[in-house]
Amino acid sequence: MKQFHFIGVCVLAFLISSCQSKPKDGRLDTFNSGVVQIAADQSFEPIIQEEIDVFESLTPMAGIVPRYVTEVEAVNLLLKDSLRLAITSRRLTPAELESFHSRRFQPREIKIATDGLALITNLNNPDTLITVNDIRRILTGEVKSWKEIYPKSRLKDIVVVFDNKNSSTVRFAIDSICKGQDLYAEQVKAMTTNQEVINYVTQTENAIGIIGVNWLSDKNDSTGLSFNKEVHVMAVSAADKATVENSFKPYQYYLYYEDYPLARTIYALLNDPRNGLSWGFSSFLASDRGQRIILKSGLLPATQPVRIVRVKEE
Repeated sequence: MKQFHFIGVCVLAFLISSCQSKPKDGRLDTFNSGVVQIAADQSFEPIIQEEIDVFESLTPMAGIVPRYVTEVEAVNLLLKDSLRLAITSRRLTPAELESFHSRRFQPREIKIATDGLALITNLNNPDTLITVNDIRRILTGEVKSWKEIYPKSRLKDIVVVFDNKNSSTVRFAIDSICKGQDLYAEQVKAMTTNQEVINYVTQTENAIGIIGVNWLSDKNDSTGLSFNKEVHVMAVSAADKATVENSFKPYQYYLYYEDYPLARTIYALLNDPRNGLSWGFSSFLASDRGQRIILKSGLLPATQPVRIVRVKEE
């Protein structure tokens, strides 16, 4: 299906180019027509692809060609002017902003959602509560087995699974969880995609995966209150000891009230001085329709008013 989609947008680009005079910068896209490439962090692929599908259905003369890459690559493509829009979980650094400003560009950073990083375990792992401090101890190698956290556990050495060594998930783990400390390489695995993380955890009892919550949303649940049934989603506590009362899962309610401690912001990083199609798609992401798609996905929208539903689990 992706191949047919790419062929379709290429045909669309040819038709548009044949009907327009070519501007000096060679670009033919407008706010609501043409074809552009964008880059998006791989961990946001499900939600961004859904946004693209709806945007293209509403804007038939527009084609968005996504490149799902690591966050590092997405920002580098933006810096090199290879494209005009990157979806990431961080803002531009002062050095990156200076690079744009030195070329007389004024990039925009548009907050579009709040995401929760979920901790997933195998269905045969009975332990469902964990503290941020224990996650830090696991990631830095201070703790190597499940018994060191849960004395009654029958599981052995812990294996931590990420989507990609250059992903935003790894950066968040180092910067926000480990406070700049390196990850303990001997018990950390880097896969290629988020789906591979889920697959690995479903097949490995002693594994714990760290993944964006939009990969776990149950598409059959319109309330966004349930997750993928193939894995357990752990409840996380910012306290010294995890209890049922102080531990939370990455539901919208707990993201909204900032109870869930592993939350991150999703940004549309935009550098499009011509107000072309990249601007048009960014505006859609922040619009009522685009924000409703984010709300349905289980993430917390940045601008859309939400009906907060508290989840009570047995």
